[in-house]
Amino acid sequence: MTPYSYKEPVLTLEGVSMSYNGELILRDIEAQVLDVVRPGMSQGQVVGFYGRSGIGKSVLCRIMAGLLMPSRGTVRVGAGQQAVVPGAVGFVQQRYPLFDHRTLFDNLLVAARRKHAPDAARQQVETYLERFCLTPHRQKYPAHLSGGQRQRAAIAQQLLCSDHLILLDEPFSGLDVAMIDEVKKIIVEVTTMDELNTVIIVSHDIVTTTALADRLWLLGYERDAAGQLLPGATINKEHQYNLAEMGLAWHENVEAEPEFGQFVEHIKEEIRKS
Repeated sequence: MTPYSYKEPVLTLEGVSMSYNGELILRDIEAQVLDVVRPGMSQGQVVGFYGRSGIGKSVLCRIMAGLLMPSRGTVRVGAGQQAVVPGAVGFVQQRYPLFDHRTLFDNLLVAARRKHAPDAARQQVETYLERFCLTPHRQKYPAHLSGGQRQRAAIAQQLLCSDHLILLDEPFSGLDVAMIDEVKKIIVEVTTMDELNTVIIVSHDIVTTTALADRLWLLGYERDAAGQLLPGATINKEHQYNLAEMGLAWHENVEAEPEFGQFVEHIKEEIRKS
């Protein structure tokens, strides 16, 4: 098992609940992501976030990103554990939205200026273009970028204006095998840019996401003593998995390990039951 230890929290959900028109959507969610430290490594965290369609994953993502206020509870982010505000957490949606009338460089510059002075912002953009292999495409408009280039640009954009936390909404959806491998490399690259960088992957691709993650959350419904579903989805303690503790994190070919396959089947069954 890879040696590791924990430092301060980078994301905390405290009693998060959400109701719409009197209907409870999310109920009393308590979860936390800690900064994981490994000897000789500087790499952030990857959290896989699962749940059935329509259960409230998108709502919780918007709450974690500071784009939606919960009916009750608090989301705290960063080393200082401040209450989340819009812009503190990057949210990369499936369509990789960019400004169509701006070049790639200018798209990233708009984001960088939200956190940095003008000269520093330009330098940050240059750095991120290089890190994400986008320098040759700096003067292209979004319509002239490939799908992979747009995705890298969207992730770089959110990293430039947020504070270490990135939410990826279905990053593997509709991609072929080669593109999935490309996205996996991007996610690993993001986590190695800073020890505090934390990527939360919302996905139905359980195998790919679990292979990248060191922690998993499963959003589901609990049942009462009579077996009836309780209103409001939650992430109970049994559905918060520490893959490092299980010996399933940070393995290059973890998908080939029997324990990994068994765990994936367990997750699928838990999703069915939830």
